[in-house]
Amino acid sequence: MILRAVLLILPLAGCLYILTGALLVGRHAGRRLQRAAAFPSVSILKPLHGAEPGLFENLASFCTQDYPGPVQLVFGVADPDDPAVAVVERLRHAFPGTMLDLVIDSRRHGSNPKISNLVNMAATLRHEIIVLSDSDMRVPVDYLSLVVGELQRPGTGGVTCLYHGVPAAGLWSRLAALGIDTHFLPGVVTGLALGLAHPCFGSTIALNRGTFDAIGGAGAFADQLADDHAMGEAVRARGLSVTVPSFTVAHLCSEDSFRSLWAHELRWARTIKSVDPAGYAGSAVTHALPLALIAWTLSGGLPALALAGLAVAARIVLCQRLERSYGLPRHPYALIPLRDLLSFTVFVASYLGHGVNWRGHLYELVADGTLTADRKRQAP
Repeated sequence: MILRAVLLILPLAGCLYILTGALLVGRHAGRRLQRAAAFPSVSILKPLHGAEPGLFENLASFCTQDYPGPVQLVFGVADPDDPAVAVVERLRHAFPGTMLDLVIDSRRHGSNPKISNLVNMAATLRHEIIVLSDSDMRVPVDYLSLVVGELQRPGTGGVTCLYHGVPAAGLWSRLAALGIDTHFLPGVVTGLALGLAHPCFGSTIALNRGTFDAIGGAGAFADQLADDHAMGEAVRARGLSVTVPSFTVAHLCSEDSFRSLWAHELRWARTIKSVDPAGYAGSAVTHALPLALIAWTLSGGLPALALAGLAVAARIVLCQRLERSYGLPRHPYALIPLRDLLSFTVFVASYLGHGVNWRGHLYELVADGTLTADRKRQAP
């Protein structure tokens, strides 16, 4: 009876967590944004690798910013034959008045290929504000004004942005986007509200040039898998805060197969586990539907099935809250059970090894969060 009670309490706690997340998402989205009082010059760094779906539109959203100050866009690739180069050339023709630089440099600086790219790009920086942003992000026209405004808050050393998922096409990208919106996004907001999360995401890392130089530039994080988190921690170590404004940017999900979705999400999961192992372990309780089904298989009976239904209903409530709060399109509610089971499977698998597959290269994740090349295996 004690075991049965525990098995039922866990999914019930998960349902309460989901509903609490729905409440906190609305509160976070309602926070007042600070608009820029001045418009200093900005350099935006976009490391590229391959012509992923939607890349032109993603990058174009940074070329059409409603920002009065000077803006420099720096794109970087390691290989002159990278198909992303052609996309950058399209941008040159589509936006001829944009200050746009392309850096092609194959030099490596540590085991993190994105950081190597950023280090190679840094020599071209011209301006007062540095914004780092991943290639799969798409932003609104007032993005830069909002980010710079938040950076002008007293005591702020950096700004990062929450993001929501936008599927490119197909089942796997829809599942990826649903995972971002129903697991990642409310989890971060809940952690912020409880003072348990101290995030910094590759979606946006905005810094003053002096702060960027003081933390050692990008090169100081050359072997970190969670380079974005490490940058945020370096800013906080200097007594400054990293602000998370109350809007989201779009993350284009381009997963076109189960294999690509699995590799991406397992890398994310192991990254989060390396950054916050205790918090990650505690997140087991957030998987309400799988826990309810486990309770049912272990003789939880009708109460366990009722909790399974409640878990799905709570996710739908969360989706509706996200849609209203952040102006998102309607989510595919029918995929919620499959998404929840997949998230739980990734959670379990994250404890069954230390390897990560990053753009076809295999690495081993060391206990301190650094990457080393996996010389025992070759990427398929």
